Amino acid sequence: MTGNKSRCLNSISQVLLTLLILHCLQCHSRPHSYDSKPLLEISKEIFKYSDIAQRIINLAVYGKAQNRSYERLAEFTDTIGNRVSGSKNLDLAIKYMYTALTRDGLENVHLEQVKIPHWVRGDESAVMLLPRNHTLAILGLGSSVGTPPGGIEAEVMVVESFEELKKRASEAKGKIVVYNQPFVSYGETVAYRASGASEAAKVGAVASLIRSVTPFSINSPHTGWQWYQPGVPQIPTACITVEDAQMMARMARRGQRIVLHLTMGAQTLPDVDSYNTVAEITGSKHPEQVVMLSGHLDSWDVGQGAMDDGGGVAISWEALSLIRDLGLRPKRTLRTVMWSAEEPGGVGAAQYFQQHKANISNFDLVMESDLGTFSPLGLQFTGSDKARAIMKEVMKLLASINVTSLEEHGEGTDINMWMKAGVPGASLHTADQRYFWFHHSDGDTMSVQNPEEMNLCSAVWAVVAYVVADLEEMLPR
Repeated sequence: MTGNKSRCLNSISQVLLTLLILHCLQCHSRPHSYDSKPLLEISKEIFKYSDIAQRIINLAVYGKAQNRSYERLAEFTDTIGNRVSGSKNLDLAIKYMYTALTRDGLENVHLEQVKIPHWVRGDESAVMLLPRNHTLAILGLGSSVGTPPGGIEAEVMVVESFEELKKRASEAKGKIVVYNQPFVSYGETVAYRASGASEAAKVGAVASLIRSVTPFSINSPHTGWQWYQPGVPQIPTACITVEDAQMMARMARRGQRIVLHLTMGAQTLPDVDSYNTVAEITGSKHPEQVVMLSGHLDSWDVGQGAMDDGGGVAISWEALSLIRDLGLRPKRTLRTVMWSAEEPGGVGAAQYFQQHKANISNFDLVMESDLGTFSPLGLQFTGSDKARAIMKEVMKLLASINVTSLEEHGEGTDINMWMKAGVPGASLHTADQRYFWFHHSDGDTMSVQNPEEMNLCSAVWAVVAYVVADLEEMLPR
């Protein structure tokens, strides 16, 4: 019995030793986390970055890099112009950025292939025939079908809401439905742009015109993507100006008959090959772990796409340049991604997620700037309570430029899927009261941009990205 017992104990010891080794290997291979470290200790670690943070701020705001992000953006948008999904201009923009990032000396500059939608606006017009002759300014909505070759001539039915449309459904057959919905907020009001065509088609309308989703207008139509609901007839749809929508609402209240002639040459062509554009600063200790900065390279086919989202692209590039210029190399890799086809619904980003989600545990923080690069106020953040507490400490490093706020709910079509999967996410929050004045319109030009504000945005982006990428451990999930 003694020999058997000894062998048995020896076997148990070997099993326990094997399990211990496996546990140690798993702990070693698993990305580090701050889950168990006291916040006071983490705060002290972050405070040590004060000098580096100020060096980044000084370079971006007061030093040799002052106005660089603005000048880069101006040269890019003046050279390329707008860049709608599937267009030759978007191809040119991707080639431009690939060359520029390479010349800038950033690392691992490369393109990752994606398939994206290719919608073409074509010629379009809308003319009021009754009660008077008047040409309306319009912009067809993305994915809209065109009218028959001769256009559509029909009477107008004006409604203020989807509820009114349902109540008056019997009046809508054969008419052009005009939505004169008031602007409440972009998040709420954009439902009319997204679904207005299908809701009108359900009650027999032949076309829909949506009041532009903006709180301010100087007779400027704003475009955007719309989605047809499955099983519902597809009718032409476009945005009109706030002024024309309100005018037709007044006419309708007076009982005047309104007749429009609408012509749209819109068509959807087969999907085309495109690319997400990537550049990095490789991490010194954990190169497989990533802090990602991003903005989208495509825009609408009006204006210059300077604000939406040229600014976000420019500061995501500039952040890497600032860190490189100072000779800094964080422990983790900093990766800038310039997304393709965000406007049709984050198409390029969704494919990137599928291509990289196997390594999701190595994504430390995902960042997106897509609400303008106006004067920065802080960050919007999605993550665990512990991660939020750490990010609040990081934001204190920006006290000298008064950008310390950490708010709820990171935003961004291109990073939403990462945040839903548990990766901490941050979006830039700026003084964006005027953002929707210019959004998706001919007004989105370099004249909206301000070099001093872009300097500040670049500093915020670079400080946050660098510090998070250089901390001893990853943000806790």
